[in-house]
Amino acid sequence: MATIAVGSDHAGYALKEQLAGELRDLGHEVLDLGAHSSERVDYPDFGAAVGRAVVGGDAELGLCVCGSGIGIAMAANKVPGVRAATVHDVTSARLTRQHNDANVICLGERLIGPEVASEALRAWLDAEFEGGRHTGRIDKLSGLDGSLDRYAAD
Repeated sequence: MATIAVGSDHAGYALKEQLAGELRDLGHEVLDLGAHSSERVDYPDFGAAVGRAVVGGDAELGLCVCGSGIGIAMAANKVPGVRAATVHDVTSARLTRQHNDANVICLGERLIGPEVASEALRAWLDAEFEGGRHTGRIDKLSGLDGSLDRYAAD
């Protein structure tokens, strides 16, 4: 089984806790990077922490949860090598692994219920990257890592 880094802000704390428990029940090792309560915190800190854990090799995959799943995905995607995707259902979860080789899944506690979140996470874990025509696209995404830094200074 895989080591999976998990992180959330306060708005995703309850769902992160639920899903971390489910991951453990499935036999995965969980690297919980916070938040550790529902006290208000900033999602960029936790999205980046999960991204760094995945890219740094401390975890094979990552799970991020915030209110919408969007902000924390943006934060995780700032880490070169991360392919974080916000999903809202089983189909988007499965496809983001099969077509985009997502190494971090992001969910919005305020947008999807706990049952859908659980089903989406399991679909994502069970799916495998299809390769083929998708490999070149993933290579292009990887080529963008850091390539736009020169524009940030302008």
